[in-house]
Amino acid sequence: MRPTAKDLAEAAGVSLATVDRVLNDRANVSKKAYRLVNDAIERIGFFKNPAAVNLARNKTYRFRFVLPTAGDQYLKELLQRVDEAKEALQSDLTAVEAVQIPISDPHFVAKYLSSIDAATMDGVAIMAPESPQVRDAMGRLLERDIKVVQFLSGQEKLENTDFVGIDNFAAGATAGKIIGRFLRKEPGKIMVVAETMMAQDSIERRLGFDSIINSQFPHLQGLPSLETYGDEKRARAVIQRMLENNGDITAAYVLSAEARIPIAAIGQNDDRGRLTVVVHERTPFTEDALRGEQIDAIIAQDPGHAVRSALRIMRARTDLREPLASQEKIRIEVLLKENL
Repeated sequence: MRPTAKDLAEAAGVSLATVDRVLNDRANVSKKAYRLVNDAIERIGFFKNPAAVNLARNKTYRFRFVLPTAGDQYLKELLQRVDEAKEALQSDLTAVEAVQIPISDPHFVAKYLSSIDAATMDGVAIMAPESPQVRDAMGRLLERDIKVVQFLSGQEKLENTDFVGIDNFAAGATAGKIIGRFLRKEPGKIMVVAETMMAQDSIERRLGFDSIINSQFPHLQGLPSLETYGDEKRARAVIQRMLENNGDITAAYVLSAEARIPIAAIGQNDDRGRLTVVVHERTPFTEDALRGEQIDAIIAQDPGHAVRSALRIMRARTDLREPLASQEKIRIEVLLKENL
């Protein structure tokens, strides 16, 4: 059995109230009492359990997801999973909320993060493209003792934060392997479509994709990434132009989370259905497109698992515990029509 606060008080020869004041850095503690308690901590191996303390005080954990305002079906999936967690954790003294902001503006994101007060928030899970402004703002959150989780999209070289999401390099490499195998030895070009290449996850997926295509399928050529910025009119224009100027395109890889707009644009310009198409994330649209053979494979990550993982990590960090790494690993799922 772990030593209790009562055991610690007996070992130190002080009252339980004095032990409480020392453990919680309260005022009116003599140097002698402080020394006696800390000596006893070392002697009996006492370990302070923040979770038990928080439970005894009826403390509510306060966690927030900062998500984009712009998005489509996958963003709706994430918001639904946050709502589910909010309902499920109310009885566990955990308050969960989601805030949507324009994450494409790094200065706005940095200003918003700077406004979060440690007195009202314990942890923040942030889904935002990589930028120096956002990275520095996350660092300032940590300085204010607000726990930070990089949610699905990370900031390079940001220490002391946790990342929740799949290995995006491996996800891109998986897409490259699938397309290469589907095309066999047929030479051709691959159209790569992204919402934006400013996002770290998009960069890593493209690098993983190119690593496989260039090393294992030299008869295939990955074309420069097209950026749609989530705009339907722009997507139709850039995809139509790419297909018209490259008659030997044999496949398309949509590496962003939202695939509906690019796939609709591809369908308008590929009425023969000749392209092999791989996308990311399971949504109602991509499920229907897979069943209807508009696409050939989905590379997915479970949004519910991602939300729950972020919450478990923020809770553990708040309680000064290490998260269980094996539990928080988000797996890459490959979905075909046959296993949907």
